[in-house]
Amino acid sequence: MFNIRIKVKPLIASIIAGLFISQSVFAATYTVKPGDTLWGISQKYGTTYTKLISLNGLQSTIIYPGQVLQVPGSDNTYVVQKGDSLYLIALKYGITVDMLKSANGYKSDIIYPGQVFIIPSATSSNRAYQDVSRGSIERGVIPYTKEEFDLLARLVTAEADGEPYQAKVAVAAVVINRVKSGIFPNTIKDVIYQVDAYGNYQFTPVLNGWINRPASADAISAAKDALSGVDPTDGALYYFDQSSTNAWLWSLPIAARIGNMVFCYGR
Repeated sequence: MFNIRIKVKPLIASIIAGLFISQSVFAATYTVKPGDTLWGISQKYGTTYTKLISLNGLQSTIIYPGQVLQVPGSDNTYVVQKGDSLYLIALKYGITVDMLKSANGYKSDIIYPGQVFIIPSATSSNRAYQDVSRGSIERGVIPYTKEEFDLLARLVTAEADGEPYQAKVAVAAVVINRVKSGIFPNTIKDVIYQVDAYGNYQFTPVLNGWINRPASADAISAAKDALSGVDPTDGALYYFDQSSTNAWLWSLPIAARIGNMVFCYGR
């Protein structure tokens, strides 16, 4: 038996190594879901279905749920950094949190440093802002629908009617801060209607029905200000009336006291 040694010139060796490195760094995968088509997947990742066929060595356009496909990943993957949230990543790429979660088959709102997320293409992301079932998506510091804007203004009316205008803005800001936090639901509607693990509503007006009262003019203005980035609390996630006897709420770090309302950070 002979030992044959082949010497590869350094330049050629580096080129070959570079090809393997590029392939490992820039490759991403997608697991086919029921109802998927190659065309639909290609639109999500800013490529064409013919390129997907070539990349995966497919013989036809037929795919099946559970199949793992290689997809282009050089410009559409993101490694989660410390301090990131789904909202911040979505904002960075001009997409919605729902689009980000959908592209990755991700259901949780909690993320961890080192996770790799696939970023949907700009084309598909732009289309995400037109959701027929919910109406046109508006853009402030977070995406929101006209229906969600009205809901936010109605919550402000129910919670802070009779309070100073700054308190009204602060109430709206708390909802927005929750959407952005990564530990609460990621839409205004879901934050306001959230029920915790013990069956408790997060906001009393949802429970007593006051949320259904029309929004006042001040509350509408306050919601607009908060959605444009005004936050008198500088990031509070909770608020309550100063007459509250809830020991847990009083144990939270206080961010601001406005009128009869107390605004707090989370732990």
